[in-house]
Amino acid sequence: MPPNPLTGTLAMPIRLGANLAEPALTSRHARLAEAAGFDFVAAGEHLYRDERPGPTQLALTALAAAAGATERVRLLSSIIITPLHHPVMLAKQSAVVDQISGGRLTLGLGVGGEFPGEFRALGIPLNERGPRTDEAIRIMRALWSGGPASHAGRAFTFEDVTLNPGPLQKGGPPIWVGGRTEAAMQRAARSGDGWLPYLYRPSHYARSVDAIKGLLEKRGRSLDNFGFGLHLMTAIGATKEDSIRLAAPALQAGYKYDGNYAELAERYVLLGPPDAAVSALQQFHEAGARDILLSWMTPSESIEAQIEVVGKSVIPAIRTAS
Repeated sequence: MPPNPLTGTLAMPIRLGANLAEPALTSRHARLAEAAGFDFVAAGEHLYRDERPGPTQLALTALAAAAGATERVRLLSSIIITPLHHPVMLAKQSAVVDQISGGRLTLGLGVGGEFPGEFRALGIPLNERGPRTDEAIRIMRALWSGGPASHAGRAFTFEDVTLNPGPLQKGGPPIWVGGRTEAAMQRAARSGDGWLPYLYRPSHYARSVDAIKGLLEKRGRSLDNFGFGLHLMTAIGATKEDSIRLAAPALQAGYKYDGNYAELAERYVLLGPPDAAVSALQQFHEAGARDILLSWMTPSESIEAQIEVVGKSVIPAIRTAS
């Protein structure tokens, strides 16, 4: 199996991923990303956005399609809203995708909560999402251990459950904890194999990396195989102004914000032209990021062009610089 770009060691210090956000085009975009030289592809999820109507998907469903369309790239869920899932079913679905993909899955997990309606729709109390996520991680790791597992906890109880087949990766897919809050960083250090936040600038990211390293050291955990990822909203245009024009409407469609969306794009979106994007990516690398997911903040019809320009102009520059 090729080196694991989300948990192993490669020559390229920055490993880039392409986000898959169009369900009907998942397989096509995954193939294009692999051909363009990306190291991984990723898919997030929402049941639905109660205040921002628009198309949504489920991460593992999309990644199963991506697995069948590719051979090399890793697959990352970015992120699964863990408290919306029963952990036994989530452990099984993850094991199946890991088998389908030949052991290429990394499981990004988070608590969600920005759209309360999806919690109400499934009868999940919003204030229980943190404890449910912690309990789910413990359950999944037990189920992936190979033998029968039992559990009696706050939200879930079961006896003598065995997954057959279990995941291909020994011990299960690596678990990366999503989120930028103190609770998320504590969860990553306590029970994760990596950390995957979003809405960061390089200086803030560096401070959080230092904080997580301190938390890991307090727990006696090694840094060697801990992953530092970043979900980075991206719009590559011929100029910075072109990029902002692409990104601002996409931000407005997907995020609640009281300010100016063009200013938000300038603050948090990786903007073009390509040489400026390369420079920004190197700043994030210097801040501690190793696996950077490019999440397209552009109209749907522009995504293939985004994948192509990154493959032609950004990835080769990053690899040359390394």
